Amino acid sequence: MYNTTVFTLSGLNETTDYRVTLFSLTLLCYCVILLVNVTLIVTIIWDKNLHEPMYILLCNMCINGLYGTSGFYPKFLFDLLSNIHIISYVGCLFQAFVIYSSACSDFSILAVMAYDRYVAICKPLQYHSVMTKQKLFNLIFYSWILPHSMIGITLMLSSRLTLCGFHIQKLYCSNWSVVKLACTSTIPNDVFGYVAILFYFGHVIFIVCSYILLIRSCLKSIENRGKFMQTCIPHLLSLFNFTLALFFDVMYVRYGSSNVKESIQNFLAIEFLFIPPILNPVIYGFKLTKIRNKILRFVTKLVMK
Repeated sequence: MYNTTVFTLSGLNETTDYRVTLFSLTLLCYCVILLVNVTLIVTIIWDKNLHEPMYILLCNMCINGLYGTSGFYPKFLFDLLSNIHIISYVGCLFQAFVIYSSACSDFSILAVMAYDRYVAICKPLQYHSVMTKQKLFNLIFYSWILPHSMIGITLMLSSRLTLCGFHIQKLYCSNWSVVKLACTSTIPNDVFGYVAILFYFGHVIFIVCSYILLIRSCLKSIENRGKFMQTCIPHLLSLFNFTLALFFDVMYVRYGSSNVKESIQNFLAIEFLFIPPILNPVIYGFKLTKIRNKILRFVTKLVMK
């Protein structure tokens, strides 16, 4: 039994010979994440023509992406330049809270975006009466407060555990990595963890059902088909991209084998912190005409100067 105040992290044992190169690439990746997300956020906030539910939700997704990656990249960059990879107990729980509350918020935002597209395409005449400012505010509030509350409860349950270890077999802290170190009963953690997984799996089912209705509506109308291709394809790509990345992480953390090569373990662990934060704003930025035109116009002005 340990009175754990500090955890050690793993995953960087094979990077000794090319740590500086990895640091440079990681820093470049983080700068790209900051650039593409901030560009979309500023574009949407700056232009009043983009103050519509779909773009406001996209803005929230980008803000959430910045929030989630801030829980990983600064600490990871520091670890790449250090020979000792440790994190305090409080720091570990806080990092897990930031990363996974952001991941759950992404699912909630994607579900709200699916609802928005369903109303816009299937019930266009009722859209503005349904998606009022108050309802949009309530949906955005839900997409932030509920995931943070669920992850907060999960980590509160974990903080009550007596731990029999201090080594986390991962590049960063996750709730399940801490729970696996417990030497007391983890049944409440297991039950609540599976409830949370089922709850967000329900989000995926809701989104799939929304798109089944959308596709049925689009088959009846050429105009709706155009709307679907313009606004829904980016959403589907984002959903597929994020769900697959997070699925790899959850499955590996819970059921993965320590015999898997360290580089593969690391890829599975950071995929949802690397690919979605870059691809989501890029996909929407190129696909949505209004945003693409605004960004191109701004870039053109800068070049002309």
